[in-house]
Amino acid sequence: MHRRRDRPQLSKPIGFSLVTYDRSMVPEAALAQTDVGTVPATPGWFVLNAQDARWFQTPGLGYGLGLTGEDEYEAETFFPMLGMSIRVMNPGEPSTTYHWETEQEDFLVLSGEAILIIEGQERSLRQWDFVHCPPKSRHAFVGAGAGPCVLLCASSRQFQKDGPWGYYCSDPVAERYNAAAPEDTQDTELAYARFAASQHTRYPRGLLPE
Repeated sequence: MHRRRDRPQLSKPIGFSLVTYDRSMVPEAALAQTDVGTVPATPGWFVLNAQDARWFQTPGLGYGLGLTGEDEYEAETFFPMLGMSIRVMNPGEPSTTYHWETEQEDFLVLSGEAILIIEGQERSLRQWDFVHCPPKSRHAFVGAGAGPCVLLCASSRQFQKDGPWGYYCSDPVAERYNAAAPEDTQDTELAYARFAASQHTRYPRGLLPE
């Protein structure tokens, strides 16, 4: 049990006055309505329900929602420090191509089951399993079980703009799940050449658990 520690009383130094700091207000972001969902249009704080946001669908890779931007412009303009997304994979569908990044990534299984491929090993995952990937951890996820897996993904972005983001990787274990790149590469088109292009879409009703 956490014990409360009494804080020491701070006395006002003689001859000095307390300084009043001007707390600037963080503005509320403007949200733009598009044909495929709502997206942030300016920097600032906001509240956006996942069912109202802009999703994308990739045949063979399931559905995804980039909560903090989908491309370099959106990430650097509105979300330069932290990346978050939701992935929904059906059984047998990989979430991404097997890869590593230069910064920390973390994942939480919100519902369903998945197989984690990490550093050439396999781990079975179920609801509420948390996965921590230190920098340069090679990994990918594959949907498993009887229904869709919903995965919450988070990653640091603080230093990616100053150097290589990471690499897509070949791996025999990942290859068995159609999750491997044909070779170690930074070429996204090569790493995902086996899949059709992603398409933006509105939220498909019933995709997320109630």
